[in-house]
Amino acid sequence: MSILSISINCLLVLNILLAIFVIFRERRDATSTWAWLLVLFFIPLLGFVLYLLFGQNLSRKHMFHWDGPQKQEKKAMVMEQIREIQTATFPLHNCSSKEHLDLIYMNLKNNSALLSFDNDVTIYTDGQEKFYNLIKDIQKAKQYIHMQYYIIHNDHLGKEVIAELTKKAQEGVKVRVLYDELGSRGLSKRAFKELIAAGGEVEVFFPSKLHLINLRLNYRNHRKLVIIDGSVGYVGGFNIGDEYLGLNAKFGYWRDTHLRITGSAVYEMQTRFILDWNLASHRHDIEYSPNLFPPNTKKGHTGIQIVTSGPDSEWETIKQGYIKMILSAKSSILIQTPYFIPDQSLFEALRIACLAGKDVKIMIPDKPDHIFVYWATMSHIGELLKTGAKVYVYENGFIHAKTIVVDEEVSSVGTANIDVRSFRLNFEVNAFIYSSRLSKQLAESFTYDLTLSKQLTLEDYNKRSYLIRFKESISRLLTPIL
Repeated sequence: MSILSISINCLLVLNILLAIFVIFRERRDATSTWAWLLVLFFIPLLGFVLYLLFGQNLSRKHMFHWDGPQKQEKKAMVMEQIREIQTATFPLHNCSSKEHLDLIYMNLKNNSALLSFDNDVTIYTDGQEKFYNLIKDIQKAKQYIHMQYYIIHNDHLGKEVIAELTKKAQEGVKVRVLYDELGSRGLSKRAFKELIAAGGEVEVFFPSKLHLINLRLNYRNHRKLVIIDGSVGYVGGFNIGDEYLGLNAKFGYWRDTHLRITGSAVYEMQTRFILDWNLASHRHDIEYSPNLFPPNTKKGHTGIQIVTSGPDSEWETIKQGYIKMILSAKSSILIQTPYFIPDQSLFEALRIACLAGKDVKIMIPDKPDHIFVYWATMSHIGELLKTGAKVYVYENGFIHAKTIVVDEEVSSVGTANIDVRSFRLNFEVNAFIYSSRLSKQLAESFTYDLTLSKQLTLEDYNKRSYLIRFKESISRLLTPIL
């Protein structure tokens, strides 16, 4: 037998062993497992390298550490809210919370997401307005600023934000900044040199342990959180960079949705930041202290649950929240998302809603920022059009909002897209809002965006070329591992 034949046989045996490793090592859904097996057999050895970089599951054990009386106190509060719902003694502050008590209960059970009703919320859909107000709040900080973004660019906006943080650090305010290595690729800690010199602390989530090699590359901290003095919190879709101000010629105007929150929901955002920070930091762990959770002096009237999810979660909590909202709809469902690549469960929920006569409207961008994701989106959109959904293509720039509004009663705004990555691979955070006033405001923004969009009909969709159909088919096959 020739050396070539021996080499080929060894390669085949090795590839089979690697495939067996993938099957028994992972506990993922069958579709995703099959997708990776196809990669292994069509690209021997290199496919396994790709799997190590993009495919392996994170261990769900001992990732985020939280011990002590604070954890026990929150656990007791969660159990008390669960008990009150079970015994019909839960205080209902508005009709929205009464209508969606089962959603509240589910978020408590699967995510320990406390519900608070003393929140005040401001909605931002424009980057200029959001960052103007964020910088104003930074300038007012007295004790500390906790900032976490998936993307921080070292451009004009990035430098302006870092400069404001540096000023506060020089004044004695404790400043902590956490960013994702992949999302902020190209960003160096040198950009924070003056901030660090002033006493600020900067950490990177899942940094590469070896130069240019990161075995956790596929797991991205996609959260965007800012907590100032424990009383003001920001959460939503905007990252930090000039493009989010509409200054990028490729995307044009950037349409997103972000929330400014005051009230007890900020405590939940604070807890999430502390957990993420302490995972990333090996030198500056945050100790739980009363000043991190100060008494709420500004009483609002909006009900909010802060729900988080990630590859460490036992349940796909944000996705389950989306599905529960969709299935609870009595009349209307409004969705804005830059990517529409639902898994089978969420897709079926939307299809059932459409077939049951609900008014389902979905708004997506008219231009891609990730080409395979764009074509996969169009493939899924086509399937949903057949069931009666109304689809709108936003033409005034790029829409990046992650918003769902149901019956103008309950809504969700946050960082999670409608795609497999957000549901299973990214670390995400969403605010579930129980307020007809806020939900109607989000619905009004959607209605305004309709004037800047073109409806995509089934007739138009069926006219697409065979080349586009081919692109959609290939991209759809890659959906489980995009």
